[in-house]
Amino acid sequence: MKIVVLAGGLSTERDVSFCSGSMVYKALKENGHQVVLIDVYLGYEGDYSKIFEDSRDWAKEIGTIREEKPDLEAVKKMRKDGGRSFFGPGVLEICSLAEVTFLALHGENGENGKVQAALDLMGIRYTGTDYLSSAICMDKGLTKELFQLHGVPTPIGIQLKKGEQETQEISFPCVVKACCGGSSVGVAMAANIEEYQAAKEEAFRYDDHVVIEQYIRGREFSVGVLGGKALPVIEIQPKEGFYDYKNKYQAGSAIETCPAQLSPQKTLEMQQYAQKAFRVLRLKNYARMDFMMDEKERIFCLEANTLPGMTPTSLLPQEAEAAGISFGLLCEKIIEAALV
Repeated sequence: MKIVVLAGGLSTERDVSFCSGSMVYKALKENGHQVVLIDVYLGYEGDYSKIFEDSRDWAKEIGTIREEKPDLEAVKKMRKDGGRSFFGPGVLEICSLAEVTFLALHGENGENGKVQAALDLMGIRYTGTDYLSSAICMDKGLTKELFQLHGVPTPIGIQLKKGEQETQEISFPCVVKACCGGSSVGVAMAANIEEYQAAKEEAFRYDDHVVIEQYIRGREFSVGVLGGKALPVIEIQPKEGFYDYKNKYQAGSAIETCPAQLSPQKTLEMQQYAQKAFRVLRLKNYARMDFMMDEKERIFCLEANTLPGMTPTSLLPQEAEAAGISFGLLCEKIIEAALV
């Protein structure tokens, strides 16, 4: 099968996307497919008419995830055409030549529905959920509203627009999040008014809207949903601080236990909430839900990830493996669902 793996882009998760894309590319190659790995923003310069016959290792130049965030301004300067379009040279044309496009994109544009809508208009099949559910889930405020409306437990919170003043009293500790960020970029905990003001300033660097919600003290979990069915629960325990950008992607920064050490009742409850969130948010194919459980064992759903990471330390592949699904088989199942 001819498959394009799209990675990179211009989000703060550019490096993470490359790592996911590289892993998926290698797995699909090992499965016998004709696969190319393309940076969605920088594209491909040259004749692409026979690109799937090119035997090069497309993942060879992909590096590891650095602790610092990528320099996106430097990336923009690499585009010879000035970068007016999000899609680099030849990207849509190459995707049109493939039978399916595997989206290994993360963060803005990759997960907010814009890429999905463009591919829909081009008649290009792709992995993951559609443009509408992508847009819903990228907005943490809207996701929270839908959770509250449909009985999915979630932390109490408010939304704030840049320049607005709070109309409600803020209780500490609290969590401040950029409304449309990803990989915990633009997320900080605040224990007092000074930390709160600093957290807001940082979050507003990434988005004009922020979500301010109660801090849940307890254990952190994640549940992947594949084809509407929940995978085993995984618990995440950062060695230092909280599950931020560094702890998510630097090997050894967190202890991940799968299946999580929970009672059968709590495991089932969390999986059922994950499946319900999947339905409420109109998700398709696959996704991952993040949870907290407080000291009284009350469960709170934080958000949904529509294109979960597929890196060596990513949660979804670990959950799939615990269910007897190898990484290569997981990629195949995701593609099969995209072709239905």
